[in-house]
Amino acid sequence: MADAITPRSEDYSQWYLDVVKAGKLADYSPVRGCMIIRPNGYGLWENMREALDQMFKDTGHENAYFPLFIPESFLGKEAQHVEGFAKECAVVTHSRLTVDPEDGTLMADPASRLDENLIVRPTSETIIWDTYSRWIQSWRDLPILINQWANVVRWEMRTRMFLRTMEFLWQEGHTAHATKEEAVEEAERMLQVYTTFAEDYMALPVVQGTKTASERFAGAVETYCIEALMQDGKALQAGTSHFLGQNFAKAFDCTFQNKNNELEHVWATSWGVSTRLIGALIMTHSDDQGLVLPPRLAPTQVAVVPIFRNDEEKAEVMAVVDRIQRELEAKDIRVKVDARESQRPGWKFAEYEAQGVPTRLAIGPRDVKNNNAELARRDTKEKTIVPQEGLAERIVALLDEIQQHLYDRAFTYREDHTTEVHDYDTFKDVLNDKGGFIVAPWDGTDASEAQIKEETKATIRCIPFDQSEVSGTDLVSGKPATHKVLFAKAY
Repeated sequence: MADAITPRSEDYSQWYLDVVKAGKLADYSPVRGCMIIRPNGYGLWENMREALDQMFKDTGHENAYFPLFIPESFLGKEAQHVEGFAKECAVVTHSRLTVDPEDGTLMADPASRLDENLIVRPTSETIIWDTYSRWIQSWRDLPILINQWANVVRWEMRTRMFLRTMEFLWQEGHTAHATKEEAVEEAERMLQVYTTFAEDYMALPVVQGTKTASERFAGAVETYCIEALMQDGKALQAGTSHFLGQNFAKAFDCTFQNKNNELEHVWATSWGVSTRLIGALIMTHSDDQGLVLPPRLAPTQVAVVPIFRNDEEKAEVMAVVDRIQRELEAKDIRVKVDARESQRPGWKFAEYEAQGVPTRLAIGPRDVKNNNAELARRDTKEKTIVPQEGLAERIVALLDEIQQHLYDRAFTYREDHTTEVHDYDTFKDVLNDKGGFIVAPWDGTDASEAQIKEETKATIRCIPFDQSEVSGTDLVSGKPATHKVLFAKAY
């Protein structure tokens, strides 16, 4: 199966698509720009969702669901918001089809023209704040801490599976607060939740910071983000949390009576991550043989391949395999036993390697006789013969070891590909020859940021929280730096 995967060094973009296909994560859809998420990909998303959902609930949030369709007038109420999303919206104009009397084809029934167009949800701030304006009257109604798991549609022109599709799955949190301080604290808290998830579950080291004004979410006062570095030296935004101020509350007249019996507008946040994180996993850990998945998220953590040639061997091997499966499952390990007789063991080994299963066990008649098993790990491709006794405990420890190894390897790559520069020529040389994150001084102006983006295609990924030792002059303006920022080319 690795023969079907283009080497990263030859064509990174094609390698990525080949890994998605070989790993059976997704397939193309008849609708341009959309994707079909296969069971392997959806199982990965389910594990992400389960972990994140518990983290949200542990921080006091509840799940709800809001409509897919948003009245067009809602989107226009917040000026920055509509400007940010207007070019990406899918619009519903009619409620039914009819047959064209001239050629017999289907067409929108002119009689079903909607009184008001409906927008297919690109994000839910507008419809949620219209709802909150009815739910909130007093400070006693606050805070509201709601998350929803949903799909959204953004009409992208250039798409790539998981990274940028017209429809994708995500979660979006929307919270309402009585004070600015509470809302800022909430936005920062959720950024930390995303950081913990990325590093502890995805084995993905990230940099925390804020976006520049030009890169903020449309309608936000401040956007907090985590940025990760992929194997090709490009950055990927792995999560955002937005302090929305009172912008949406003012747009939808969402007010409350405070403790002093004064009427004021509610303070807001929103935050979200999507199936784009699967793309981040692929590009952080995988290799030329296919997927490499962190054990805490892998749908299958151990693939067990029994090896036998006849019914007698099958009976004795499967008796051992069944026992080992029970022992592993008793440790909450996700196990798949592949006893298919239609495929040879070597084919199965290659399949599970391409699918990124963290560990693999092979057990044959000789292993039964010697009370052993062959244990292979996906990240290093090491194979060892291990005793069956204590095997479950050994695999629990090995899965933790693999999880840490993947994080350490990604962290080392990021550190090796983070360069601090202080002049524009060096900046361009590093960007073209090495890539990665570039730490550089910035004067805080839109003009300098825009010039660098226009000339190099690199953007300011974030203003890191750590702003100690800001020094030097801006790369293009020569003015004294006000910030130390992280540049990179990005997905």
